[in-house]
Amino acid sequence: MNEELKQTPSPWKRRFLILLVITVIIPGFIGLLFLKRFTEDIPVDYANPTEHFKYGSTGGEHEMGFPYWIWKALPEVCPQYLPGKGYQSLGMVYEKKPDGSDRDLPVGTSQRRYQGVDRVFVNCAVCHVSTVRTAADQPATIVLGMPAATFNMKAFEEFFFRCAADPKFSKEFILPEIEKQGANLDLLDRYLVYPIAIAIMRDRVLALAGRFDWVFKQHEWGPGRVDTFNSAKVIFNWPMHLLDPKEFDAPADFPSIWRQRQRMEPKEMQLHWDGNNTTVEERNKSAAFGTGTTPPTIDIQRIKRVEAWIKDVEPLQFSAFFPVDRGIAAQGAPIYQKYCAACHGASGSDFTGEYVGTVEPLAKIGTDRRRLDSYTYTLAVNQATLYAGYPWRFTHFQKTHGYANMPLDGLWLRAPYLHNGSVPSLRDLLEPAAKRPKAFYRGND
Repeated sequence: MNEELKQTPSPWKRRFLILLVITVIIPGFIGLLFLKRFTEDIPVDYANPTEHFKYGSTGGEHEMGFPYWIWKALPEVCPQYLPGKGYQSLGMVYEKKPDGSDRDLPVGTSQRRYQGVDRVFVNCAVCHVSTVRTAADQPATIVLGMPAATFNMKAFEEFFFRCAADPKFSKEFILPEIEKQGANLDLLDRYLVYPIAIAIMRDRVLALAGRFDWVFKQHEWGPGRVDTFNSAKVIFNWPMHLLDPKEFDAPADFPSIWRQRQRMEPKEMQLHWDGNNTTVEERNKSAAFGTGTTPPTIDIQRIKRVEAWIKDVEPLQFSAFFPVDRGIAAQGAPIYQKYCAACHGASGSDFTGEYVGTVEPLAKIGTDRRRLDSYTYTLAVNQATLYAGYPWRFTHFQKTHGYANMPLDGLWLRAPYLHNGSVPSLRDLLEPAAKRPKAFYRGND
């Protein structure tokens, strides 16, 4: 009898164990699952450096990334704010799948799983990839490193600003569209994560729209252009409504980014249209702000992969697409050497020249000064505070008084020409300024 009593478990002990499981172990396990999910920071990586350039992360998804399914849904939720169907209508470039349909995301976007959500935002390629065709009825060839001649950055920004201000930017409209696109969200995503994400993204985009309201007041940039340094002033909370009018409207063409090693060695060239920096690495980190990065969130290691790739990548050759009249080219060579080579290099692959990569005073060249005026001494001083406390703090930005003499690598892919894209063709560029076209269409490949 006594032995049976000793072997009978205490009901209080069982109750304690059950209570422990219910109140500690199960919640702890669930908490660990939540902790794992909502503290993840995992970018989608690509072993191939070319694929990394097209789709790799710069870190911009941390602050600016749209949850993947919101990114996918918005063109259908707010189609009235797009010029046509989807992001393609903004000039974003899509590669094709084997079945001929477009890939899921355009070139120039990256993905990262962050805070429990797959996020999407742009990377360097969005401004440095475009397409060319040999004729209007021929298929497009995607060219990496060339200016994004078809991409309308201003329309891209305005689409998100206008959509966020629309009543349809809400879970009542976005979630049904997400389900329509086959998302198959689980219960947590359907009833908690995405409703909260929609509300947060709406508030974030509207806050950003308030800081970028000056964009709506500018003239249209057109495809292939961006107002680089007025956008940079927003980082420093510039009072844009008090901006000097001569600084205000200064869109300039996206540049090409081939052969960066030759811009570093044997001498450092003055970079950007106005030559305001001589260090490729600083120029790249500055450009990364346009992809949504901030000093704490920039992904230095992945940007270094892009830097390594653009050092030696070369433009596609004109002769691979069109015939070259070698006789006429031979006649033109000595003329080029006499009048052009000193400022623009011996050839598209040989950057030798006394003035290549140096700034030509505006008083001498007499061209449009808006891009030059938009980059001010005060902005240069402020940029010197970026990355304070980091080994890569900016130290090379400076105010100049002209535009840099650029090498001509891949010149046939860089139309329209000059810093403001004001000349449609090389033939027009060789004409006196008074004879050049006064108006033409941009964005054609």
